[in-house]
Amino acid sequence: MTQPADDHALDQRAGVSELRVAGRTVPVPHSGGHGEEELPLDRNQAILQAAKQVGSLLKRTGLPFALAGSVAVYAHGGTQNLQHDVDFCIRPEDAEAVSAALREAGLNVYTPPEDWLLKADCLGQQVDLIFRLAHQPVTAELLGRAERLSVDSVLMPVLAPTDLLRSLLAAFSEHHCDFGAVLPIARTLREKIDWDRLRGDCGSDAMPAAFFFILERLEIIERSDITSSPEEEHR
Repeated sequence: MTQPADDHALDQRAGVSELRVAGRTVPVPHSGGHGEEELPLDRNQAILQAAKQVGSLLKRTGLPFALAGSVAVYAHGGTQNLQHDVDFCIRPEDAEAVSAALREAGLNVYTPPEDWLLKADCLGQQVDLIFRLAHQPVTAELLGRAERLSVDSVLMPVLAPTDLLRSLLAAFSEHHCDFGAVLPIARTLREKIDWDRLRGDCGSDAMPAAFFFILERLEIIERSDITSSPEEEHR
């Protein structure tokens, strides 16, 4: 998930050969994790399998969590065109317990330089355990709005569509503003999103406002005065 820094930058770091794991430093594995020998050949299926396995482990902890990112979009009815990792939201106060549970199950868990997530490796796939989403700590209220959905036959809480899109819009900046990646998500989930609430939350910010304007021009959403252009305001 791209928030609040670009995830692609994590993959492109040069010269970073090790990360911290549970208080010690170890080399970053090129692959591995629990059950690597069962890695599916299809990348989308591999990501789904990793999401199901980690989701099942998180359910056993009894701690609140929610699936996020591209797999959450898929769970809400999007196409199976998954990105390069699996995202889960957890509360900051649960990070240590979640990390311990995943390590006990045989997964490698890492603390990256970024201070808003943990990383794990499952079936050779990167799993992000995010405890700061859209620049704010993940809360019980956010996780309480999650919907219990089937993710390739495994039931788990999935971030609500409005919260999911808000997290993507909040990541927009002058250095990262990939409307093209978020546009199909907004189109797919438009009937499930509370657009009035979303506009009220972030419609006054320049990048989300520009994105809403594009959605209106494409007739994906209805026009709102919140996103009207300066020329229209002076008419």
